[in-house]
Amino acid sequence: MALKARKVSQSSVVLAQIMLPADTNPAGNVHGGTIMKLIDNAAGVVATRHTGRNVVTASIDRLDFHSPVFLGNLVMIKAALNRAGKTSMEVGVRVEAEDLRTREVTHTASAYLTFVALDDGGRPTTVPGLIGETDEDERRFAAANERYAIRKAAKK
Repeated sequence: MALKARKVSQSSVVLAQIMLPADTNPAGNVHGGTIMKLIDNAAGVVATRHTGRNVVTASIDRLDFHSPVFLGNLVMIKAALNRAGKTSMEVGVRVEAEDLRTREVTHTASAYLTFVALDDGGRPTTVPGLIGETDEDERRFAAANERYAIRKAAKK
């Protein structure tokens, strides 16, 4: 049975969370691991929304921290599907932190994650195709295909 392709916008998410004392070190900086968990959660939501299935994180291809996040910042995790393969998907994530007092928004991190969809028996299963809606979607799809080719070549 062929799966119906889905649009990028049908699975994209923006998750927001205020950073509290439990998220920070004694200097008031948010732990990188806290940001990593938020990234994985948001990307997992995107992959699950796209497939309607359980998914697992197969890899984090790249995670770059650009600037710190501080206590009291509102962290916004913007995640969207970049590529849908046979059983795997690449999700791109952009992390922004907003200082709620000044309203200044800073790009703090970016990541690419690969997820695999699982059937009811826990085995990899086919995922729906991906329909780009904008020129930006198409650019991200092309870049994701290049990253996929590099990852595949590195495994050989």
